[in-house]
Amino acid sequence: MSRTTRTRLGLGVTATALLTATALVPAPAHAEAVTDYTITLDPSARGAAVDDTMYGVFFEDINRAADGGLYAELVQNRSFEYSTADNGSYTPLTSWTAEGAAEVVNDAGRLNERNRHYLSLGAGASVTNAGYNTGIRVEQGKRYDFSVWARAEAGTTLTVTLKDAAGPLATARQVAAKGGWRKYTAAFTATRTSSRGRLAVASTDAAALDMVSLFPRDTYRNQPNGLRKDLAEKIAALRPGFVRFPGGCLVNTGSMEDYSEASGWQRQRAYQWKDTVGPVEERATNANFWGYNQSYGLGYYEYFRFAEDIGAMPLPVVPALVTGCGQNRATDDEALLERHVQDTLDLIEFANGPATSTWGKVRARMGHPRPFGLTHIAVGNEENLPEEFFARFQRFRAAIEAKHPQITVVSNSGPDDSGTTFDTAWRLNREGGVDMVDEHYYNSPQWFLQNNDRYDSYDRQGPKVFLGEYASQGNAWKNALAEAAYMTGLERNADVVKLASYAPLLANEDYVQWSPDMIWFNNHASWGSANYEVQKLFMNNTGDRVIPSTATGTPGVSGPITGAVGLSTWATSAAYDDVRVTAADGSTLLGDDFSGDASQWTHRGAGTWSVQDGAYVQSDAAAENTLVTAGDPAWHDYDLRVRATKRSGKEGFLVAFGVKDTGNYYWWNLGGWNNTRSAVEQAVDGGKSTLVSRAGSIETGRAYDIHVKVRGRQVTLYLDGQEWGGFTDDKPAEPFRQVVTEDARTGELIVKVVNAQDAAARTAIDLGGAKVASRARVTTLAADADAVNTETDAPVTPVTSAFSGVAERFTYTFPANSVTFLRIRQR
Repeated sequence: MSRTTRTRLGLGVTATALLTATALVPAPAHAEAVTDYTITLDPSARGAAVDDTMYGVFFEDINRAADGGLYAELVQNRSFEYSTADNGSYTPLTSWTAEGAAEVVNDAGRLNERNRHYLSLGAGASVTNAGYNTGIRVEQGKRYDFSVWARAEAGTTLTVTLKDAAGPLATARQVAAKGGWRKYTAAFTATRTSSRGRLAVASTDAAALDMVSLFPRDTYRNQPNGLRKDLAEKIAALRPGFVRFPGGCLVNTGSMEDYSEASGWQRQRAYQWKDTVGPVEERATNANFWGYNQSYGLGYYEYFRFAEDIGAMPLPVVPALVTGCGQNRATDDEALLERHVQDTLDLIEFANGPATSTWGKVRARMGHPRPFGLTHIAVGNEENLPEEFFARFQRFRAAIEAKHPQITVVSNSGPDDSGTTFDTAWRLNREGGVDMVDEHYYNSPQWFLQNNDRYDSYDRQGPKVFLGEYASQGNAWKNALAEAAYMTGLERNADVVKLASYAPLLANEDYVQWSPDMIWFNNHASWGSANYEVQKLFMNNTGDRVIPSTATGTPGVSGPITGAVGLSTWATSAAYDDVRVTAADGSTLLGDDFSGDASQWTHRGAGTWSVQDGAYVQSDAAAENTLVTAGDPAWHDYDLRVRATKRSGKEGFLVAFGVKDTGNYYWWNLGGWNNTRSAVEQAVDGGKSTLVSRAGSIETGRAYDIHVKVRGRQVTLYLDGQEWGGFTDDKPAEPFRQVVTEDARTGELIVKVVNAQDAAARTAIDLGGAKVASRARVTTLAADADAVNTETDAPVTPVTSAFSGVAERFTYTFPANSVTFLRIRQR
């Protein structure tokens, strides 16, 4: 996961009528605008084979995707391990309320070394857990399984109740506990439905409690320690070819050290698979990179089991001992590196070893004596230090290939689609003969429409591509349309792009660190986004071979880059001075040395701007996107010069040009990404994409001379008088895209067409002489471009129909803002 705009989208939308496929009739005079296209197939040519595993899902514990999400446990902070060291708002009793003598203890009387905190209850005391979101969700007539580890030397009776503000939700249960630590269980049948339930445990006498748990009996496939059924079923309905887990930034961030008293036991530790297997009460808890704690109840065994249950290939990711996601550290501890290499070999044995092997025996004891059949493993995630990463990656790969030559070891290319890190990583991967490279990028819808041909020019003999994380920046239908258009290019290049997964997969609406996401949920409901519907349509209709085809396009970009200029900061205080904008003929459009006021500037973002000592200063070092603008949106062919000095904070400068409004502009981001690199980003309707990127940082207190030269659609950038880089923004954002595949099992041609524009696309389709039936099965997704699926409204929903006008040559009109799949049976 790489840094991008993380603004939560508003979810209120108006339902939009869905358009269905029908036989064509002459359009009435008042009909919507129609654009004409052609699609021509060449069935005699042989296109790329499409693997069954091409499309999959990427699971990361972000947005409370695991605890409070896919992991069905209903109790939050069940082992009292939350800590202010992990999150400033946490205490060991977060999500709990206590009555009477109740204290969380960390001493030698603990349950075990990995589960260090427990609750000491005095006689007559009780605790109540609030669960996640609004509370614990229970449904009338459903069964719920309670368990607790308790120690009560003199004996006690535990009274366990499920209730909400209106009263009991089930008949109370009593559990007699006596002696040392033991696990006790009880079962409830809910007498009412509630989303605001509470679980209470009261003790008649002194007792110690740990691992207080409540699970719905009805988990996915009724698995113990199982998964929330509706979420698992939505993932399974995608029919994913693989499951990548457990991250993401979760994998390669945090401390690389082992748990110990010195390290605090509870602080963030890089994800290590051995922490997550075995009995749940003996698994470590950990501070999550995304700002909350994770119980590891959903661990590697459960990931493997889920992948097997849904018929997907498991694809685990292990840390390479080079951190990413803005941390940028590499270990030089040889012993630690060797241990992690061995841990990776042990993971393969856990997945594939016989039940008599050391780690195969652990798997068998957990309930799965049969191997899981692991074939791929990824080492590392989005490292910004490509040289350091690749040196360590080679150590992992050599050890894995020596012992398990059948395993494909996946490398990566950093956090972006281009730039110095990307280029260096790809060079190293090519020179090293790597089998597969994991690419990640999050860009604007326009970028996805512009870059459908990205993989057309990739070396067919080089490493294969795993597109492990991608998304346009939003959950509106226009975002999903852009992604669908891009996916036609992925399929066309299925000989290069072997695996692809949208990211992230899940988001609890009350705990969001990242947006957009594929599936949204709360404690009682879940719903697929517009992006989910596109992914599902492609995954359920992949086909086995690409049928080469061509299509006409739409007129491209014309005219120069136009717009005003701007200044901004991101988590940084900076001073700007001597701003000058001159036209190509040398005339002055804007000059401001801030010797007076800043009346020429309009404050459009966050932050605090003021004129201080002859400079324009943004003084809030915590504020993000503090944009101020000046000038005319019609300006073109100009030079922008400014002098900038960083005063304090995490990053550097943001100098904007081509500014139309707050959602449409370019800016030169100098010292971005925690002051590790600089890039030119383009924002279109609020979504950003990177046009050019280089490593580098900005010094505090040093004045920099910045010069942006705009000529037509060409931009050249200078830093302190030296050319830094440039780009030409002339690539068309093509809204009409298609790909055709063949389903070997059914013999059907699958014509997949994306029309990401407000006009319908009247299209002449030439099947290249293929003999076909006259009737096609049609699935259409169509909605208003800004439509968003919510818990209560799903304007983006597939509509199935039939079209009876198929012939070797026929015409079909694809609705505005639509994705349409025609399944045509060959004779």
